[in-house]
This record gives sequence, C-alpha cells and structure tokens, in this order.
Amino acid sequence: MSRETDALQRKGKRPVSMEEQLSSCALCQDVLRDPVSTSCGHWFCRQCISSYWDQSPSSGEYSCPQCGKRPRLQISSQSRSVTADRGLQEVLDEHRISLRERCEHVTEGSDEAGRRTLLNRIYTELYITEGQSEEVNSQHEVRQLETASRMESLHETPIKCQDIFKALPGQQKPIRVVLTSGVAGVGKTFSVQKFTLDWAEGSENQDVSLLVLLSFRELNLIRDERYSLLELLRVFHPTFQKVRAQTLAVCKLLFIFDGLDESRLSLDFNISEAVSDVSEKSSLNVLLTNLIKGNLLPSALIWITSRPAAANQIPASCVDRVTEVRGFTDAQKEEYFRRRFSDEDLSSRIISHIKTSRSLHIMCLIPVFCWITATVLENMMRTGQRGELPKTLTDMYSHFLLVQTKRKKNKYDEGPQMSPEELTRSDREVLLKLGRLAFEHLENGNIMFYQEDLERCGLDVTEASVYSGVCTEIFKRESVILQKTVYCFVHLSVQECLAAVYMFHCFTNCNTDVIEAFLIEDNNRESSTNSSLRTKKSSRPRLLSVFLKRAMEKSLKSPNGHLDLFVRFLHGLSLESNQRLLGGLLGQTDNSPEMIQRVIKNLKRMNSDGISPDRSINIFHCLMEMNDLSVHQDIQDLLKSQNRWGVKLSDIHCSALAYMLQMSEVLDVFYLKKYDTSDQGRVRLIPAVRNCRKAELYCCGLSETHCEVVASALRSNPSHLRQLDLSRNKLQDSGVELLSAGLKSPNCRLEFLGLGECGLSEISCSSLASALNSNPSHLRVLILSHNKLQDSGVELLSVGLQSPNCRLETLRLGECGLSDISCSSLASALRSNHSRLKQLDLSNNKLQDSGVELLSAGLKSPNCRLETLWLSHCGLSGISCSSLASALNDNPSHLRVLILSNNLRDSDLTPLFDLQRDPNCRLERLGLW
Repeated sequence: MSRETDALQRKGKRPVSMEEQLSSCALCQDVLRDPVSTSCGHWFCRQCISSYWDQSPSSGEYSCPQCGKRPRLQISSQSRSVTADRGLQEVLDEHRISLRERCEHVTEGSDEAGRRTLLNRIYTELYITEGQSEEVNSQHEVRQLETASRMESLHETPIKCQDIFKALPGQQKPIRVVLTSGVAGVGKTFSVQKFTLDWAEGSENQDVSLLVLLSFRELNLIRDERYSLLELLRVFHPTFQKVRAQTLAVCKLLFIFDGLDESRLSLDFNISEAVSDVSEKSSLNVLLTNLIKGNLLPSALIWITSRPAAANQIPASCVDRVTEVRGFTDAQKEEYFRRRFSDEDLSSRIISHIKTSRSLHIMCLIPVFCWITATVLENMMRTGQRGELPKTLTDMYSHFLLVQTKRKKNKYDEGPQMSPEELTRSDREVLLKLGRLAFEHLENGNIMFYQEDLERCGLDVTEASVYSGVCTEIFKRESVILQKTVYCFVHLSVQECLAAVYMFHCFTNCNTDVIEAFLIEDNNRESSTNSSLRTKKSSRPRLLSVFLKRAMEKSLKSPNGHLDLFVRFLHGLSLESNQRLLGGLLGQTDNSPEMIQRVIKNLKRMNSDGISPDRSINIFHCLMEMNDLSVHQDIQDLLKSQNRWGVKLSDIHCSALAYMLQMSEVLDVFYLKKYDTSDQGRVRLIPAVRNCRKAELYCCGLSETHCEVVASALRSNPSHLRQLDLSRNKLQDSGVELLSAGLKSPNCRLEFLGLGECGLSEISCSSLASALNSNPSHLRVLILSHNKLQDSGVELLSVGLQSPNCRLETLRLGECGLSDISCSSLASALRSNHSRLKQLDLSNNKLQDSGVELLSAGLKSPNCRLETLWLSHCGLSGISCSSLASALNDNPSHLRVLILSNNLRDSDLTPLFDLQRDPNCRLERLGLW
C-alpha cells in the first residue's frame, strides 16, 4: 500500500483507482473489477461474468447477458493497458503525494523558512460568484475592490471553490472550461491550492483521475521551446515519466493554469494550426490554445485564473463558465483574523480597528492585505508601541516596510533591535533599489521580475532574498529545467507604495532626470516643467505643492487609473509623520503646516475638465491620505440632513459625494440637477449612477466622455439602473455607441432610455437597433424625439424592432425629419409577428397622406398591438382619416388613443366620427385640438 493510499484510508477516504474510472460493469452496475469485454462491446467484471456463465468464460460458447449474441470473450484493450502498466496506480499516488506536499503549506507574503503555515489551518472560504463585471477590465484594482465592497447586499449566489465545475440548478450545459478572475492578492492562487490539496487528499472531486497544476510563471521560462503535451507534463511533474500517451486518453484530466495575467506567451486563438495528439510537438502557444479549444484532449477539464485586465485573452466562445473571486465578505474578514491569532483579545482589537477606517476595511477584502494588516497591527500591539494605530493606506504601508526591515534585522543581525530612525545606510539603499524596480515597471504594467531586472536596478539576489517580506522569491524546485528564479512584490499595492517612496526620494534629492521623465506629458509643457524643476536645491522644498499637483494631473489623465494608488501614496508620504516613520528614507522637504495646507488647497481646486469622472474621485482619496477629513465630514453632515443642502457644493465635494453615494444603499432616484454646484461639479457626480435605480441626467451638459461611465453602470454586475434619462445633452452618435455597448451586456436591466435632443443621426439608430437585437433586451421605452434621424435611421431601427429579442413597447420619434418612407419601415415592424410596440409617436414629421396610408396597412395586421399613436403636425388631410378609419374598422384593432391635432379641418374628420359611433370601435380618445 502506498503512503498516499494509507494516508487517505486513515481519513476514512479511498482514492479512486484507474481501473474504477474506466467504465461500469453491465451486470453489477458497479465500477469494474478485473475488467473484461465481449466483442459485441459490453463490459463486465471477470467475477460477475464467470458467475453468470457458471463455468470458465474462456470457451466463449455462451450468449452475452446484455444482447444475447454469442461473441467471443476478450480482454479489453483498456484492461491490457492497466495490466501492462502495473505501476500506474503507484505513479498516481506519488503524484498525489507531490501535490499534497506542494500545496499543504502556504507562505503569506514572505518566503522565509519556518514561516510556512498549514493551508487548512488558516484557509477562509472566499466569496466567489458566477459571472464577471465587464467594466472592471479598465479600472484600477482598488476601484474594483470599492465596487466589490457592497457585494453582500446584492444577493448573488456564491460558488464554493470545490464546486467550480459543478453546474448550478437549472444549468444543463456541461462545464469544461472555467475562467476565474479577481484582483491581485484576492485569493485566486489560494483557491487553486485549496482545490488541489482537497483532490490530493481524496476529499473532493474524486471523479477526476489526474490533476495537473501549471503556472504561467513557469511556462514563461520555456516559452520559446517546442514540446508535446506529454513532454510538457513530464517537465513540470517528473512523477509522470512513466505515464504513457494512452493513459492520458482514458484518464479524466483536469488542467489548472494559474496566473494568465503573468503570461508572456502569445495566445492566438485564431491560429489555424491544429494539434490533437498528445505526442505531437508544437509551440506552447499552439499547445495551450488547442487544449483550451478542445482539439487536444477534448474531454479534459480546464481551469484558468487571471487578473481582470488580462482575462479577455481567452475568447468567450471557449469558456463555459466565468467566475469572479471577490475576496472576503465582512464576516469572512473577521473569521480570517480569528483563525490567524489564537489570542482572541488581539484578533478582536485588530477587527475593531479596521472597522474605524473605510479605506482599510475595503482593502481587507483581499487576503494579502489582511496579512499586511495583521503583520503591522500584531507587531504594534504586542510591542506596545505608542502612538495612534495606522488608519490610512500610506500609514499602514509605511509601517509594513518598517516591520519587514525589523524582521530582517532580527534574522541576520545579532545585535539589539534598532529603532525606525536608525535605519542603516544599507537598509535605505536596498529599499530605494526596490523602489526603483517598482517604479520603472509600474507604468508598463510589469508585476513579475527576473534576475536581470533586479541587476539593472543594482540589486543582487542576496539583497532581494533578505527583504523577502517585500520582494518574494518564488522558485519551483520540482522542475529541473526551471533553474531561473522569479520575483514579484507581494501585492500590486506594495509595488505602488515603493514606487512612490522612490519618486519622493528623487524629488527631495533633486533627481530631475527621473522627475522630468515622469511628469513631462507633451512638448508644449516641457519648457515650463524644466524651468520649475531645475532650480537650486535650497529652493526645492518650496516646490512640493507644484510637484504633487503635476503628479495628480498626470494620474487624472490615465484612462484606467493605473497611477491612482501611486499618487495617493505620494500625497500621504508628504506628511511629517510618515517621513519620520521611515527614518530619513525620503529625504528632507518642507512639510510645514503652511505647505501642507497649500497642497490640500490645490487638491480641492483641481481642475478636471475633460477628465473621466471616475478619475476625479481619487482627488478625494488623496485628501484622506493627507488626514484632511473636512470634505468627508461635510458630505456626511449633508447626507445626515437628508439631502437638504442649503449650500453650493464645490467640485471636490461632488467627487466625495459621488464616492460616498456609491458606497451607500442603492438609491431609488438620482436627480443630478437638484445639486447646487458648477457644471464641472455636476459631471463629477455622474459615477453615482452605478448605485441607483432611476437616473435623471437630462440637460446637464454631458457629452460622449461621460457616456462611458453610464455604460459601465449598465455593464455592472449587478446593474441596478432601470430608468435613465439623458435627454438634452450633446451625446452625439459616439456617445450612443458607448451606451449601446452597455445595453448589450447580459447584466443590463434598463427598461427606460431617454435620448431626446441629443444631436443624434442615423448612426445612432444602427447602434440602438443592434442593442435591441441583443439577448436579452429589457428595454421597454425609447425616447428619440428631436434628433435628425431621417428615414434611413428609422429604417435601421425598424430592423431591431422586428427582432424576436426586442421587447420595446414605446417608441417616440417626434420631430426627427421623417417622411412617408419611414412609415413603410414602421408598418413592416408593426406587421412582424414579433411586434410588441404599443405606443408610437411620429408627431412633427412630414409624413403626408401617403405615409399614413402605408402606416395604416401595418395597423390592419393581426400582429399589430399598437394602442396609442401620435400624428400631430404631420401635414395630413381627409385622405389620412379614411385610411385610419379603414384600419381601425378591421378586426382586431387594439388602438385606444389617436392624436391628430394641428392637421385637419372638421370636414376631413367625418370617417373617424362615424367610426367612433360604431359600438364595436375600441377607440377611446381622439385628439383633435
């Protein structure tokens, strides 16, 4: 008996053997034992068939108990395979042991020997949901955490990690490929480890016969080599040396590819090269794409994890289930700290503290930040350090860097522990080198580093490993080919903090080359930048406010906010308390109360014209990092007064309010014009639409720039918006194109959309028709009045109205430059057996009698469900009345309201008056004023 089998049996569990997974016996209906088959294709346990025939089965003179035929008995080819490979079960047991040893311990952040923890002791269930918010790909990950912080009130159905391949109730399609996304440090790799450990220990997913765990970090190191799939498995899992190609064909395999965002492969799913043989050599790109597409081992299960920004590398057509790891709920946060510390009083104090800071509480959604927080607060509480516990991110991360330095000293220095102010020169040099590494790779999005990257910044392997709590060394010893060490920061936020430390140090030490390279955005501003930076060192401290203002301006122009947290750290580091904490690491600068107030005033007056409203919210966060709570307190007071403002809101107040409204309970109505503020302030409030059911945004000076924020609200998971009025804004066709993309999202539940007087043309009709054709489309009311749509636009729109997916009931096209040609298109839509239109407004268009005649033909159709028709100011005569009367006289006619004002003389109306006197007429209102 193998060690693994013995371990599983002690737990009351038994690993499922290869023979048990091949098939079931046609007689006993159990897993096969010593399997044999007949030439007619039926499978039996040898003992079952022997008992059935009551003599030796070798004679082959008896009929098959399944079909009655008289075949010869034969040992199956699968049985021969298992018999010939007598060591296969031992190989699989060795593989389970290898995976168990690899996954049963974890290192939270640091990779120091002796600090490894049993996964099952600290593992806290994560909040995983089916589906993914589509907008997150373009957002900074901290913004995504803020959105996710409201997840407990959304009543979503969570999925347990071990059930990732199990269909939910009502789902019929088998799940073969699962894509799981989540921000850095949220627990994707922990989930993979837990899933793998449960399988290796025999407690979960035992229908899987072979689990293969691979990371893109490892695959990067051989990305230029050619392998067959079988060779690839043997490279990364040496226990597979005895596994043959035939075995892979009969096994139920599960491949886990962890960390797609770290991949440096070129995954091209349009490539035509097909690979279906596990022994065929090819590039890694071709192997992986064929495996995911199902050309190679089509029955194999695939699980891919990724950060959101990289998840779209896998086409939706190749994925059966998309899940999102949201991190910890509030209850799970508390469970994490209680499981981590046996001291109940300590865990309770830590839990109480993080609840006092909104920023810390939100960040504790991710396990890595829980570890950072626990590391800092445990150190401060156990050592009895005086002073206030950290409440801002900058304060927390400054303490974190300090704790790591102290740990290094305790480990490598025999002398007494030194105070923060006594950081040695070598300490500062190493941290600044790490800061340079962090900064230089921040803008291009690199989160993985190799030895040459470290050496380029003056770091050697010894220095990096000494500071292992900050820069983690990840080395996969199981693969002899991978003799290359990989480094990364424990979390993206740590990289951003160290980058800010380095940048601040460059500022205080007059490293103008680095500062200019970062701040210069275009040639027009280069000269003014140079003149302001290239000043005498004695006058440099007075430029702190200018430096921070320029850094904020650059971050605001980032389309995805990738510098948001970096700039928040920069502002936090300007405080004397954090500079003192880091013991001279940042250098000397003017952080007098007067200078700090100047920085705060700059933030409050920051001009964000042409900037995405989402970016503007970071200005408010920077104020919080500088411990300026005035804006936050103002907004809290205003919210407590139940929105009875009585004061004009500044732009920064609007940014703060937008953030706080998004963090509050879902609003019933968000009425933008009720807030007394400037046009720019009103624009900054737009992100609040993500957290309301009805948004009244008409006549607010909005443009295409703001449509992306509204579209992201439609794509959000879940999307709360049901009614949206954007009328009398200069959205143009480009803005409606963005909105239509949001309407197509499966998360969108919008029922009312107002786009009257928005400067639209026929191009918008094409976009909207495509949205109406999407599945599902929930839109019931569409207002397009006072736009120059022309007949060509209505023709495009009518195609969408005839779609079986379209649910539109009200369409208003008043004053859109239409003629009788539009009536022909609309009549076709009314005749469609998919028509759901109940209200149609065509007022103030030159339809003429010819147009109404065409429209009346549609009204006569038995498929027409129209109940209200507006035709005022359409240039009609008695001919139109006769056409309409004829249509209304047909059975059935659902029309209840007909508005014909400002068209006809009394004598023209005789046919309609006569019709109204008919007791069978359903017309209830005839508008003639």
